[in-house]
Amino acid sequence: MQIHNLSENNSVLNHFLGQIRNIDVHRDSMRFRRNIERIGEIMAYELSKELEYKNIEIETPLGIKQTTAINDKLVLCSILRAGLTLHQGFLNYFDDAENGFISAYRHHPNNDDYFEIKVEYQAVADINNKNLLLLDPMLATGQSIVAVFNQLMERGSPKEIHIAVVIATPEGIAHLEEHLPENCHLWIASLDDGLDAKNYIVPGLGDAGDLAYGIKL
Repeated sequence: MQIHNLSENNSVLNHFLGQIRNIDVHRDSMRFRRNIERIGEIMAYELSKELEYKNIEIETPLGIKQTTAINDKLVLCSILRAGLTLHQGFLNYFDDAENGFISAYRHHPNNDDYFEIKVEYQAVADINNKNLLLLDPMLATGQSIVAVFNQLMERGSPKEIHIAVVIATPEGIAHLEEHLPENCHLWIASLDDGLDAKNYIVPGLGDAGDLAYGIKL
């Protein structure tokens, strides 16, 4: 797996990352959503450098300009519900992309710390021979992304696979490397220390879905 850690170099990305972690601004859901969206825009720009382009001619009022345009067909697929804000950031840049939405959550059958990943609702475009961009703000254990990936692979065979997460852990990365194809690209906005006893990211930021859309039952 090819890993792209975007926080290794200083940029405005780190400014937005600092804000989404800050407990003093967490009560402002609109600000949290907007910052995740802007992080998605930055990640989309960086990811765009790995895509295939074609030469085109643009007619201007004064002549013809040679330039390039994206040649790859893209499918953006976010994991509900936290992935929606990140999805919008990517869609702002890849406005011709097709889209997909799929739900995955931790199910605790014994009401303890043990959990299973449940994948349910799916509404996904055709992914065959297209670049699949799988989007989820948090890469904790990695089990949700692997479960969603396996469901998507039953639908077809993408040309390339890019996974984009805002915050990742070493444990989550190791799980993806073990269970996903070697030719996957993993895009990370920030790499955190690891997981606590309940498999939450430390220092992390809390529950991204709750911060964006309110506490769930």
